[in-house]
Amino acid sequence: MAKMDMRHARLFRAGPDQAVRIPQGFELPGDEVIIHREGERLVIEPVARPGLLALLATLDPIDDTFPDVDDGLPPLDDIDL
Repeated sequence: MAKMDMRHARLFRAGPDQAVRIPQGFELPGDEVIIHREGERLVIEPVARPGLLALLATLDPIDDTFPDVDDGLPPLDDIDL
């Protein structure tokens, strides 16, 4: 079994909520977490940011007609490099 990196952390009150100071080296990405219990353990996991495909799937389709940018240009076979 691999040795786990462990540190003590302080609990404090933030208004009516209890909060925990996450020590340096244990920072989580983002600004939101999912928290749940596993028996007596409290598990804190970062919320996965959606990828580009998930973001694009939320956008409305584009119905605009785009101009033919190749119109009037010579075919690639006619270009001397």
